[in-house]
Amino acid sequence: MTRLFMLVLIIYILIPESGNAQLNNDKLGAWYMYFITTNFNNSQWGFQGDVQYRNWNIGGDLEQLLISGGLTFSPISTKLNFGLGYTNVHSGAYGKNNLTTMESRIYQDVMFPVQLGSRIYANHRFRFEQRFVEDQNLRTRYRYRVGINVPLNKTRMERKTIYLAFYDEIFINGQRNIGNGNHVEIFDRNRLYMAIGYFIQNGVQVRLGVMNQTTNSWKKNQLQVSLHHRL
Repeated sequence: MTRLFMLVLIIYILIPESGNAQLNNDKLGAWYMYFITTNFNNSQWGFQGDVQYRNWNIGGDLEQLLISGGLTFSPISTKLNFGLGYTNVHSGAYGKNNLTTMESRIYQDVMFPVQLGSRIYANHRFRFEQRFVEDQNLRTRYRYRVGINVPLNKTRMERKTIYLAFYDEIFINGQRNIGNGNHVEIFDRNRLYMAIGYFIQNGVQVRLGVMNQTTNSWKKNQLQVSLHHRL
């Protein structure tokens, strides 16, 4: 099963997409990410944060640099996890263009896990964003993501577990008028992701995968390398 997944992953990366006059869809991008979560003294409150360095290519052509942090709250006797946080986004243009755009986001989200059988671990996340993009009106966006982790060599997600990870996330714009006579579509983008992960130890896991991102104007594959750390 692992060999089959790696074969599909390689084919998925290498298959070219239809061309785009401004953005080379065939060129593999790369995202390098670090995620951290923790609870405060075993209370219902916690912290979640991440740093993401996104590139139009494998490295050097900045797509976005994201730095996020926020509080989390888990009600007693539930699996729900509520979040409130802030994200700073530094976006770069494709290619040799050195233009950059700054964005501040405030977000609220809720996550809840669901276990299906003994080996399928699913997680749903709903997120609402208020976006303050440079030279634009206030924008809002709705996001829904469903993710699935499937352990291969064990039945539980624990130390030394090798697992497959999948998710799909859809983004829907709120306001379509973003100022200066410019408009956006209701559909913003969709992200389809698959990876192979490994629990180095309880609370520390790494993933190597690929994400296909589709917008109204382009479609592109992104290599993803991520470290997930729970204190």
